[in-house]
Amino acid sequence: MIKLIFWGTPQFAVPSLQRLFRDDRFEVLGVVTQPDKRRGRGNQLIPSPVKQLALECGLPVWQPTRVKKDAQTLEELRSQQADAFVVVAYGQILSPEILAMPRLGCINAHGSLLPAYRGAAPIQWSIFNGDAVTGVTTMRMDAGMDTGPMLLKRSISVGLLDDVGAVAARLAEVSADLLVETLVALDRGSMTPEPQEETLATYARLLEKTDFLMDWSRSAIALHNQARAFAPNVTVRFREQPLKVLKTVPLGLQWQDALPTDLQILTAELAQREMQAFAPGAIVFLAKGQGPVVQTGEGLLLLQSVQPAGKRQQSGWDFANGLRLQVGDRLENGTLAS
Repeated sequence: MIKLIFWGTPQFAVPSLQRLFRDDRFEVLGVVTQPDKRRGRGNQLIPSPVKQLALECGLPVWQPTRVKKDAQTLEELRSQQADAFVVVAYGQILSPEILAMPRLGCINAHGSLLPAYRGAAPIQWSIFNGDAVTGVTTMRMDAGMDTGPMLLKRSISVGLLDDVGAVAARLAEVSADLLVETLVALDRGSMTPEPQEETLATYARLLEKTDFLMDWSRSAIALHNQARAFAPNVTVRFREQPLKVLKTVPLGLQWQDALPTDLQILTAELAQREMQAFAPGAIVFLAKGQGPVVQTGEGLLLLQSVQPAGKRQQSGWDFANGLRLQVGDRLENGTLAS
């Protein structure tokens, strides 16, 4: 039986902990996760999704503020004599001291096909860049940022309308499968780690507030990729109020085959129309049952779902009807709150 300690924090890590806990080839000795955070109107301390599952499973939980500086936690982790530390989106950098503790090393499941998209937000930046394929890589961690030797990889396809939530959910399940295969092979000594090719490395940095601001001078496909990559936080301004853009569809013949039938029909209809020339950000068409179609710097973008300030999510069509939108109405670029 492989004894392990699981390190993880967000929902993305939950399927991996579930899979390892339920598999009788592994003994999960405990869980390391980030400290509880205050959230919501009541400012209550909320445990991470991984901690919630750990408590349901009756597992010990460590929550050091800075694990590499917490002498007591380090001593307790060392005393467990785990065969492996399994790390999935934990959220802190592990020191060389920690990396050296387990017999099989610290094994990480990273949400990209390394060496592409090293860093904190690989899924988001892959979608932002319009990648049609992404995946998961397991690796033996070293002191660098996702630079360790690779163990296993598995890829998935990404559809034009897949957003970050859908892709992350699929990759979370892939991570769980891949970790099981990786740990079993490492324990048997049947796996040879593969060094990463540094010349192919790219970096997926942390998101910043400016990443969420739409600029209508960009192309329809670029804005669509931004909206689905950074959902649900991408914003524009409409009638001097912020408007979250939750779901979009690029309407152009080059994407027509990737769309559902009703949107294929809409795309063909718009392609045949003689549209009045409008500046980027202007509403050029109101698609019945769908929502407003907006002119971008290149191509047309359907706003299929939005969230006005202080209100709940609503369909683009309800938004158009509720505010009695008209062709020629204009949406402004997103701006940071003053």
